[in-house]
Amino acid sequence: MCCRAIIASLLILFSYCPLSAADDGPNFVFILVDDFGFMDIGANNPGTFYETPNIDRLASEGVLFTQGYAANPVCSPTRYSIMTGKYPSRVDATNFFSGERSGKFLPATLNNRMPLSDVTIAEQLRDNGYRTFFLGKWHLGPTPEFWPEHQGFDVNIGGHVRGLPKSYFSPYSNPRLSDGPKGEHLTHRLADEAIKLIEDSEDEKFLLYLSFYTVHTPLQAPKPLVEKYREKAALLTEQPEFGPEEQVWETDAERKVRIRQSHATYAAMVESLDQNVGRILDRLEELKLADDTVVVLFSDNGGLSTSEGSPTSNLPLRGGKGWVYEGGIREPMIIKWPEGNRPNPVCDVPVISVDFYPTILDLAGIEVPSEMVLDGVSLVPLLKGEPLPERDLFWHYPHYSNQGGFPGGAIRRGDYKLIERYEDGRTHLYHTRDDVSETTDIAADHPELVNDLRNRLHQWYKEVDAKFLRAKDGGEDPWTPDQE
Repeated sequence: MCCRAIIASLLILFSYCPLSAADDGPNFVFILVDDFGFMDIGANNPGTFYETPNIDRLASEGVLFTQGYAANPVCSPTRYSIMTGKYPSRVDATNFFSGERSGKFLPATLNNRMPLSDVTIAEQLRDNGYRTFFLGKWHLGPTPEFWPEHQGFDVNIGGHVRGLPKSYFSPYSNPRLSDGPKGEHLTHRLADEAIKLIEDSEDEKFLLYLSFYTVHTPLQAPKPLVEKYREKAALLTEQPEFGPEEQVWETDAERKVRIRQSHATYAAMVESLDQNVGRILDRLEELKLADDTVVVLFSDNGGLSTSEGSPTSNLPLRGGKGWVYEGGIREPMIIKWPEGNRPNPVCDVPVISVDFYPTILDLAGIEVPSEMVLDGVSLVPLLKGEPLPERDLFWHYPHYSNQGGFPGGAIRRGDYKLIERYEDGRTHLYHTRDDVSETTDIAADHPELVNDLRNRLHQWYKEVDAKFLRAKDGGEDPWTPDQE
């Protein structure tokens, strides 16, 4: 066969080879912050004590979701929901992995690992030609076979069993992160590693999943930044730092919730986070990758406001981490999609963390396998300024949180949110737009709506095989939905 014929044959052959998603799809940088409160960024709270110019810049360049929710008020379940697009109740991953605190009753049984049988978003992208990188906090399995390198990530820097660092300064004592020079700061180090991976991937499509350990405890930050905020806090007018909050545990101590943002170390942690987010955004610009990269910023649960130093205030949102009130589940959420025309840069449609998986697949041009169970929906219509069909959102937290939150579930429909308490089955109804602080229970005024929402919530429990509180040895039986 002559050379011309061979070339013609090859051209025909390659014309029938489909492009992989990585040939056409964008890069993805997913930034997950730990314990970051909705009111901790200027884009949501212009009066915040903290300084977040880089995160605010990202919000101005993308879509700011003002009602973006975590699937759970604590970390591991929400992380599971992002990785799989499913509600964590489907696999009993309903508390942070290892959290088994008891209260009046025993908590529901807890699965403390993300099953290897689940197809993660990293596996989906890797199988479609993407390089996949994980950095930071994992907390989705007790032993190495459940860590990022076995869940779809080509690279794992810092992800292991622990949900918090032993220290934010080197040495880190982390089996997946080498120690740096003495005094090196973990948040800066993870950003350094992320930038190196981006630089090494200029010519390849990638998913970079940067799961900062910050702003989780221990409360530690560079001293100059801490001093800056001590001076700033000293200028605040006199007002109480704490107020009363509901008490769940039997104790003589009154529970308090922080009602004023003024914690200097926490503020320094937030600024350090923001600086390093800015470094990553700037490097994407310098490498001319920004126009081909989707950037997401989210938090795994609400700000820590009722325990462990109570470093931030979520007001006017009630409660915080560990609570099914808005302060525990409504998160900072930004999606920057350069190809979107952003006709509505602020979106107030309620969305939830199970939506990230189908959204990323949609943006990458990857079809969801027909046999796959997903609880989320693609948010691409919202990024284009188009409507989403109305739907209910659900929460299921059958545990006593370390922060004092009660075991309970919730359903959100439109502006109404029904909360159900698992100890005794009591319900509360709030109008989230008129009463974002959830202080006025209007259940008695809307008995038919309460009944309808409760029935739908109980139906959903069955759909996801939800588990509930258990009796202690010789103790009384807790309420269950079967009693209704």
